[in-house]
Amino acid sequence: MDSKATVQALMDSVQKGDFEKAKSFLSSDFMFSGPVPQPINGEAWLGMSMSLKKAFPNLDYQFKMKSMDGDVANISAELKGTHSGEFDLTAMNMGVIPVTNKSFAVPNQHGKATVKGDKVTSWAMEPLEGAGLMAILGQLGVKPPSM
Repeated sequence: MDSKATVQALMDSVQKGDFEKAKSFLSSDFMFSGPVPQPINGEAWLGMSMSLKKAFPNLDYQFKMKSMDGDVANISAELKGTHSGEFDLTAMNMGVIPVTNKSFAVPNQHGKATVKGDKVTSWAMEPLEGAGLMAILGQLGVKPPSM
């Protein structure tokens, strides 16, 4: 599988909620950064992704691969969904957010996914006003607990 196919397969498996398959595309030293306060490893990223999918069963990432520059994919995502399941943020010391039945949509965010061999080693989204976890909570009318 080439680098482009690896990134596409990872994005497809996350969108479908197939996190076991998604894990198979991550390197052991994978790091995710951007819409989180500090970079997180693959296990934490998959956990966060599973929590999002449970809280927002209709979650649509609208992933797009714009181009490849060697082993670096230029990607974008524009998340939207409806909060119809509990949103478990205990791993981030924020507890469980009860169902609000409200929808959210965050603006198109750009980033880069880096591939080494047949594994994705990093996924870095550029910071963007109105995107990320705090923006989602704000649209749901949830005041994040002080951390």
